[in-house]
Amino acid sequence: MRQVKTEPRTRLHSIDNLRTVLTVLVVLHHVAITYGNIPLWYYTEPARDPSGILLDLLVTFNQAFFMGFFFLISGFFTPRSYDRKGGRAFIRDRLVRLGIPLLAFLILLRPLVNFGDYTKLDGIPYWRFYLASWDPGPMWFAEVLIVFALVYALWRSRRAPLDSRPAPLRFRSIVLFVLGLAAVTFLWRFPVPTGSYVPVLGLPTPNFLPQYVAMFALGCVAFRRGWFETLPARAGRLGLVAAGVSSAVLLPPAFMTSGAVASALTAAWESAFAVSLVIGLSVLFRERFAEQGPRGRFLSDHAFTVYIIHPLVLVAVGYGLRRLDAIAIVKFAIMAAVALPLCWALAYLVRSLPGAKRIL
Repeated sequence: MRQVKTEPRTRLHSIDNLRTVLTVLVVLHHVAITYGNIPLWYYTEPARDPSGILLDLLVTFNQAFFMGFFFLISGFFTPRSYDRKGGRAFIRDRLVRLGIPLLAFLILLRPLVNFGDYTKLDGIPYWRFYLASWDPGPMWFAEVLIVFALVYALWRSRRAPLDSRPAPLRFRSIVLFVLGLAAVTFLWRFPVPTGSYVPVLGLPTPNFLPQYVAMFALGCVAFRRGWFETLPARAGRLGLVAAGVSSAVLLPPAFMTSGAVASALTAAWESAFAVSLVIGLSVLFRERFAEQGPRGRFLSDHAFTVYIIHPLVLVAVGYGLRRLDAIAIVKFAIMAAVALPLCWALAYLVRSLPGAKRIL
């Protein structure tokens, strides 16, 4: 196994490309919710045909890993940022780069994306509706990341950081991590069952918090140990295979059972699937998609802005397509084809505003 520096001076384009793909999955995730059978979005048209089940499956598989992957990537870059800037500058940077977009969504974008719900009400002042429906939307991710950053900064102020030294990620450690995450997730879902919602904070999936915490912490350790750079190509192939095998073995009985058994099987599948797919995709992108041309750079530079503004685009396109009579999966495909280019175009306009690139 090759030895590499754990603190690369050059940008890891493979991770930038991964973030772009994950951002596309976020957009597709919410398009699937728009036309599926899980009406948890600002604009929805619940499916009236069996193709909606396919969209629900997309949401289920996406949810099992993609936000956890985002937290792992965020954790991966956290130690280096703290090392370069120091505690105060690190916290200030996180509050600016995450807090300002969060406030911008709450103050500027949220009134636009949920105005349709307000029009269905009668006689309620808008200010009362605005406060009663307070929710950060998809920016809950930034909200949680701010908390994680503050906790990390507190930990670093009290303890020395892990030493930076390459160390192979062993199979035994991966298995123990998966089993531990599955156990903690299973226990966590007794007080916080699937479908829970935290008002005001707006956490749509608090039942996944153990995965988010574990993945962020794992990203921090992965940076110090050089795991992203040193995972062998064989681990990537095995990871993709393991993701498929875990789905084939654990998902059918999870759907066919109920109660604690179903919860345990679901937690086991989510943990195994997420870790396997993270390993598989990380190696795949490192080996196959490590370069980045002008188009790839444009997509990655605007990915975070797309994450922030995509609800506005999806709601607008949803209203524009509302008179189209088609099955759910066809409307999903049409909206995806229209919305994805519009998201990046709008993100480009937003980042062209004076001072925007300092934050976004």
